[in-house]
Amino acid sequence: MGVYTFVCRNSGGEWTAKQHSGEIEASAATTYELQRQLVAAASAADSASGVQSSFAMVSPNSAVFQVVVGAVGGGAMMVSGGAAAGGGASSGGAAAEAPKEEKVEEKEESDDDMGFSLFD
Repeated sequence: MGVYTFVCRNSGGEWTAKQHSGEIEASAATTYELQRQLVAAASAADSASGVQSSFAMVSPNSAVFQVVVGAVGGGAMMVSGGAAAGGGASSGGAAAEAPKEEKVEEKEESDDDMGFSLFD
């Protein structure tokens, strides 16, 4: 499992990102495009399947983006956070089946007689 943290800055309408402790860099016109490039670069650097990411604006012109490779079982990819949020896309590999939940009907409690009245 690899964790990649990037510092993102907007200057002149162009977003740039540099890895906090590493050599991965990227630039794009929008934060969404930047996130996609960084996820692709981090995935290429780490052979584990499954990617999870988080994007957080620190100020109008700076943000922090973190990619965790190998954190999600079954190869699911999720990009989330900030003003530009992506959806879940499936990468190669068989997805692990979620355990089936049994439906349990709950009895609704009657509010008719609680043993006291609010207006007494």
